Amino acid sequence: MEFLLDGFLAFGWKQAIMFVVGAVLIYLAIAKEYEPALLLPMGFGAILVNLPLSGVLNQIMPGVGETHGVIQWLFETGISASEVLPLLLFIGIGAMIDFSPLLSRPVYFLFGASAHFGIFATITLSCLLGFSLKDAAAIGIIGAADGPTTILVSQVLHSTYLGPIAVAAYSYMSLVPIIQPFAIKLVTTKKERMIKMDPIASASIPRILKIIFPIAVTIVVGFISPAAVALIGFLMFGNLIRECGVLESLSQTAQQTLSNLITLLLGITIAFTLQAEEFITLDTLKILVLGLIAFIFDTVGGVLFTKFLNIFLKKKINPMIGAAGISAFPMSARVIQKLALKEDPSNIFLMHAVSANVSGQIASVVASGLVISLIISHL
Repeated sequence: MEFLLDGFLAFGWKQAIMFVVGAVLIYLAIAKEYEPALLLPMGFGAILVNLPLSGVLNQIMPGVGETHGVIQWLFETGISASEVLPLLLFIGIGAMIDFSPLLSRPVYFLFGASAHFGIFATITLSCLLGFSLKDAAAIGIIGAADGPTTILVSQVLHSTYLGPIAVAAYSYMSLVPIIQPFAIKLVTTKKERMIKMDPIASASIPRILKIIFPIAVTIVVGFISPAAVALIGFLMFGNLIRECGVLESLSQTAQQTLSNLITLLLGITIAFTLQAEEFITLDTLKILVLGLIAFIFDTVGGVLFTKFLNIFLKKKINPMIGAAGISAFPMSARVIQKLALKEDPSNIFLMHAVSANVSGQIASVVASGLVISLIISHL
C-alpha cells in the first residue's frame, strides 16, 4: 500500500505554489469574470500538471511504466508542432470584427501602430535585463495585448518562457479596465478627456469594400511582413466569412462555437508550460513586471501620439481614443468609452474607440510578423 503515498511524498513547496496560482486564476475567472473562458481552464490545468506523477504528462509511473499524457499531447500537437490552436482562434476573432468604423476613418490606422510602442520598448528593456534576443522579443509581444498572437510568437521563436508569457498576456488583458484608466490619467488632463467627438456614419460603407478589405489587407501584409501571413490570413479569412453575406451560419459558428471551443482547449493546453520547476523562477517575476510595463507603454504611446496629431488638427481628437489602439478587442474600446462618460455623460464616441481598437488588432499581427522576421534574420 506504500504506492498510495508516492504522490504525497513527491509533492513539494513549488507544486503548492502552483496550486495557489491555479486557484487565483480560477478565482479571477469566476468571481471577477476576467477572461473566464481562458483563465478558468488555465487555472485548472495548472493544478493538473502539478499533481505529482500526474497522468496528464508523459512520464514514468511506478507500477505502470511510461504514460502518454493528454495535456502534453495537446501542447505538442496543437501548439508546439503546428501552432494550430492559436491560428484557428484567429478565424473566430476575425468573424467577430466589424471594420466599418475603421473604414469610415482610415486615419485611425495610425492609432493601432502608435499604441504598440510598448512592444519595442519592452524588447529593449528585456534585453537590458539579461534575456536573450528571442526571449526578449517573445516577452515584448505581451504588449500586443493579444493572447493568441503572444502564444504563437513565443512558440515560433522557441522561447523558454511560454508559460509565464501566456499568463502575463492574458492576466493583463483581463486587467485592462484597471490598467488603462490609470495610464491614461497619467498623461492627460481632464479638459483633454472631455473633448467631444462627432458620430461615425459606419452604415455608409459599401458591402463590396467590406469584402475587398480583408483580401487586400492579407495581400499587402503578406508582401510587407511574410512571417505574419498565417496570422493575418486566418484573421482576415474569418472576417471575409462574416462580410461575404452567404455564409451567415458559418460566421455565427466561428464567432461562438469555434471561438469558445478553441479558447477552452488553448487554456488547458497552455497549462503544460505551468509546471512548477519551470514556472517558479526569478525570470517569471521579471516577465510579469515587463508585461505590465508593456501594457502601460502601449496605452501611453497611443495617447501621446493622438496629442501630437492634435497639434496639427483644427478638429481635435479625444486623446483617449489613441489608447484604444491596443489589440484587446473589444474590451479596450468599452473601457475608453466608460472613462469618457465619467468625465462627461454626454460624450459618446464608442465607434471612434472601436475604430482604433480594430486597427490595433491588425497592427498587433503586423508588428508580430515584423518582430519574427527581424529576430529570425539575426539568429
